[in-house]
Amino acid sequence: MAAKTKRTPNKPTIENRRARFDFFIDDTLECGIKLTGTEIKSVRNGRVSLAEGYVRATQSPPALALHGVHIAEYPPAGKQLQHDPTRVRTLLAHRREIRKLADKTRQKGFTIVPLKMYLVRGRAKLLIGLGQGKRRHDKRHALAKRQAEREIKRAMSRSRR
Repeated sequence: MAAKTKRTPNKPTIENRRARFDFFIDDTLECGIKLTGTEIKSVRNGRVSLAEGYVRATQSPPALALHGVHIAEYPPAGKQLQHDPTRVRTLLAHRREIRKLADKTRQKGFTIVPLKMYLVRGRAKLLIGLGQGKRRHDKRHALAKRQAEREIKRAMSRSRR
């Protein structure tokens, strides 16, 4: 008799790598996200784009809204049950955390960007970050630093041989 193997579900992790390149991330927060049935199925399939997304925080009433994130339609659901791919979605967080983020975003240059979406016990979570925009020379510096580190690693691997 064959031994039973434990099947691990394929948990997609959708990352917004562009956000870390365009912003200095100061603070992060894990939020829940309010989704419909077809949206969560698309998230489970990994059909999400966080690249154009941003978050708006309102002070009164305290609320977080996710704008510009594209969650693809789920074809097996049919035309009548489909969701709007770029609709505004509600994020779930504690009031004090929302107020803190709303206060920070009032300062010039700060914005809230989605960094990563993943599943925890079947529920979609979104990691958001409070970011301050980088200037062009900061981006160039980051690219040069990454290139130098790559060359150092190559040289180290050659010397080991």
